[in-house]
Amino acid sequence: MGKTVLIHHVIGSLMDEGFQPKQIGYCSVDHPLYNGLSLEQLIENCMEVSGGDYRNRETFFFFDEIQYHREWEAHLKSLVDTYPQMRLVVSGSAAAALRLKSLESGAGRFTDFLLPPLTFYEYLSLLEADGKPIPEFDDEKSDQGVFYNAKDIIQVNDAFLNYLNYGGYPEVVLSEEIQRDPARFVKADIIDKVLLRDLPSLYGIQDIQELNSLFTTLAYNTANEVTLDGLSQGSGVAKNTIKRYVEYLVASFLIRTVQRVDISARKFKRANFFKVYLTNPSIRSALFSPVQADDPAIGSLVETAVFSQWFHSDYTQLYYARWPEGEIDLVALAGDQKALWAVEAKWSDRFYERPHEMKNIVNFCERNQLKEIIVTTRTEKEMITHKGINFELIPSSEYCYTIGKNLIAGKKNIAAFKEAANPKQ
Repeated sequence: MGKTVLIHHVIGSLMDEGFQPKQIGYCSVDHPLYNGLSLEQLIENCMEVSGGDYRNRETFFFFDEIQYHREWEAHLKSLVDTYPQMRLVVSGSAAAALRLKSLESGAGRFTDFLLPPLTFYEYLSLLEADGKPIPEFDDEKSDQGVFYNAKDIIQVNDAFLNYLNYGGYPEVVLSEEIQRDPARFVKADIIDKVLLRDLPSLYGIQDIQELNSLFTTLAYNTANEVTLDGLSQGSGVAKNTIKRYVEYLVASFLIRTVQRVDISARKFKRANFFKVYLTNPSIRSALFSPVQADDPAIGSLVETAVFSQWFHSDYTQLYYARWPEGEIDLVALAGDQKALWAVEAKWSDRFYERPHEMKNIVNFCERNQLKEIIVTTRTEKEMITHKGINFELIPSSEYCYTIGKNLIAGKKNIAAFKEAANPKQ
């Protein structure tokens, strides 16, 4: 859920721009009726039904769930030559496998677009477009960018809690029926489909139960540090097999792994420890149950949400820092492995009330010559100077909204610049 909805919106936008229905084709490749048909046969069948002429005029054709077509990349390469006037768009679930095949066969003809889960800003925008009331923000410009301040943090946090539970996929956001039973819909339509169909067919996985058990464990412990040895000992599955399973889950875009650095922001020679995040927190709610504001698991889900806002950044590589006396949740590094900035993600106002407890954060900042750091909170917003370090306390919901909106606004600006530089003839 998400890719298909976006494709439908793109088709609607093309028709709004004046393209005729006969100039647009769509096919979901995973339908059993299409089994054994080539992509060109599917296009020809669509032409026959619609009366369209895809060879001699500008047209668009969308293949959804392309990973179910054997050797799709070779077929797609041939179609580019056969239909020079056609723009071909394909979608698929196993991002890494699809990208690898497109690089092998595309020869520069393919462009990849990654569709991350919804940011908190996008979630609210969808609700607003659906006619639902959303919380309001004031913008505040500074030398470091634009920050958005909640007019009513309690109202924003209520919306943020719903985002943690239901906000990852457009279809869930706009369907109260799915929200009443997210386990049935999200698990069946996303998780089970990927674990039971996509990965086994693409990678030849033999023991689906092992894979499912590992994913359930990682989902329950999202935002926690793990090791391959620990996962192997806890499951009884060989370490090399666990490593392959983790790679498959990353390829399926169900999880992300984050590597560890030390207190000096230096990478370890051997990556024995790493963190695992769900690609969006609502997956955990679908697997287990929705969380409440004071649920013991909400801290991990908030950290997962903070991390997932950065999926929309094409340039930010995130790490986490851990050493015997403490840790920092998110660290961005420069090319010379110097810490650029850091964020400690919390769903608590504890540091506002007890700044002396921030000793490990102070140590990290001093070691890396950071003069300031962001610490997210539940409700408090304040700039505190402690031990010579500026601690910018920001509510987690407000921080997520700011990051998501600024990253998406930046992409829109880049797209507008490219369009201005290369106008349509």
